[in-house]
Amino acid sequence: MANVLNKNLFLIKEHVGLFKAANNFDVYDPSTGEILMECREPNLGFFTKLLRFTDYKRHTPFDVQIQTPDGQRIVRIQRGISLLVSKATVRDADNNLIGGFIQKLFSIGAKFNVIDKSDQVIFQLEGKLLGWDFYFKKDAKELAHVTKKWAGIGKEVFTSADNYILKISNDVPQNDDVRKLILAAVICIDMVLKE
Repeated sequence: MANVLNKNLFLIKEHVGLFKAANNFDVYDPSTGEILMECREPNLGFFTKLLRFTDYKRHTPFDVQIQTPDGQRIVRIQRGISLLVSKATVRDADNNLIGGFIQKLFSIGAKFNVIDKSDQVIFQLEGKLLGWDFYFKKDAKELAHVTKKWAGIGKEVFTSADNYILKISNDVPQNDDVRKLILAAVICIDMVLKE
């Protein structure tokens, strides 16, 4: 189930819709075009749906579930109402807390601390507000990179501007919760900063 996260390259495509309140994404293997995971927001409340069509969209709560196409949950990302900074929690398939993200207040650019279940910072997510280029770093070491810039097979197969490529370093161990946190962070970037 979670071994799908042991790959190092993912294409993440946001569903496009004219009047959509929910945030939905599909995660593909860019070399084959196969859907590996689906990210859905199935439990939206009435008032949250209404606020999603206003300027307050970035502040609304979310509950995104990432699962395999056959419905096996991998990760759940939750956030309550966000006023100044965004704080999201990440849970595993059994709904156990594995960590989360805290947006850094008053930072230049887009920065998040990625924390473990004890609220200890384990790595940082840094990016540029004007572009879509984000790095996951621990000390000076790059763990992963997400960008809209892609010139591989995914560009020919998927042509929407809402496509992101996530590349996880070989140094990140397989079956490690860090991989789940990285994938969850990509979804959070889009929902927190880019809406």
